[in-house]
Amino acid sequence: MDNKQTNDDKNIAAGRRRFIGSMATLGAFFIVPRSVLGGRGYIAPSDKINLGFIGAGRQSSGLMTVFNRNNAVQIIAASDPYQDKLLGFCKQSDQLYSNRKGNDYASCKPYQDFMEILSLKAVDAVVIGSPDHWHAVHVVKAVEAGKDVYCEKPLSLSIDEGRKMANATRKHKRILQTGSMQRSWPEFTQAVKLIRNGYIGELKTVKVSVGGPPKPYDLIEQPIPSGVDWNMWLGPNAYVPYHQDLAPPLGSKMWAQWRAYKGLGGGDLSDWGAHMFDIVQWAMGMDESGPVKILWPDGKDLKYLTMVYANGVQVSHEDFGRKHAIRFTGTKGEIDLARKFLETNPAALKTQVIPRNDQLVLESRDHYDNWITAIHSRKDPVCNVETGHRSASVCNLALIAYELKRSLTWDPQKEHFVNDPEANGMKKRRLNAKWGI
Repeated sequence: MDNKQTNDDKNIAAGRRRFIGSMATLGAFFIVPRSVLGGRGYIAPSDKINLGFIGAGRQSSGLMTVFNRNNAVQIIAASDPYQDKLLGFCKQSDQLYSNRKGNDYASCKPYQDFMEILSLKAVDAVVIGSPDHWHAVHVVKAVEAGKDVYCEKPLSLSIDEGRKMANATRKHKRILQTGSMQRSWPEFTQAVKLIRNGYIGELKTVKVSVGGPPKPYDLIEQPIPSGVDWNMWLGPNAYVPYHQDLAPPLGSKMWAQWRAYKGLGGGDLSDWGAHMFDIVQWAMGMDESGPVKILWPDGKDLKYLTMVYANGVQVSHEDFGRKHAIRFTGTKGEIDLARKFLETNPAALKTQVIPRNDQLVLESRDHYDNWITAIHSRKDPVCNVETGHRSASVCNLALIAYELKRSLTWDPQKEHFVNDPEANGMKKRRLNAKWGI
């Protein structure tokens, strides 16, 4: 009797194990992806990134259009001291979102003060499309509030601000993508891979064709339009009188000209230079470094401002006949590079397929999706905060040399001018008490 009971118990236990095993096997075949449960293109609410925009001008409107195409994000807030632009931005964003969803939807709420957006728990990340003089404050405040960041280039107007931005982003473990979107364009990626893999031999010289430094503010004061908080627009900066060229009205086709004036922008040298010097840094593998000397042109042997790197490569600020472009010259070939333009010598390099086992670069085909993916993975995007800071620093180093009209010696590890108190005093700019970082 006892033996029979024991055997029966064993048989029952074995049967139970077979049943559980078979159900587990069936479960493996019937796990249904949530994309199927919600239909094609479905993104679970827990996976969606809620965005807030800081700045609602022309550049931000372009970014808003791009991000509204992504099912993984939703724009729920925006801020700008120019009320008409802010309301127009939110209206356009809601319309694009509604068109995509097939029904009316109002999700983008307007705020005149960006700090209100940063206080919203529902906002996961912010897109900063404000004028350059605001970037450092906006980034530092955003990461301190726990937000991931997409920030337009140049990342900063001073070397000191850029370092504070990088340190704060790392301290708070945030993901920051710099808006140097050329790193996600095929012609730039191809050129960088060719250079990094030695296809033009040893790199010797680089010419960067961009415009010059900014000029002193000289605009005549105009009446401030209704709905514009001019003090908020100026933010951390000293007062300058309003002029519509700095903040064109809603619907204007003109790019805001704050870029052209000292203290507000860095001229074309910084505006376009942030794009082109960024590619130079990338091609040279200098994303966490920079030049060691900035040589002032003597008008004889040296005709252009030239930055020299520790490896001996000389990078000149020089118009070589193509606007907003780069020329890389090596011992075995040459590359001319601009947007939608790649010319190589030898010509076959333009379509050269780089073997997978050769040195590769971190690649991205979509700069904006690359950031969203990085937010989910918590891994650096293609143009992280340190990279953006170092590229902006190249522009700022050149600007300091142009201001002082002399050569400089730079330590890229310590981020310090060697035996040069005057130049070191120009690594930072004065911010007001309210917005100092």
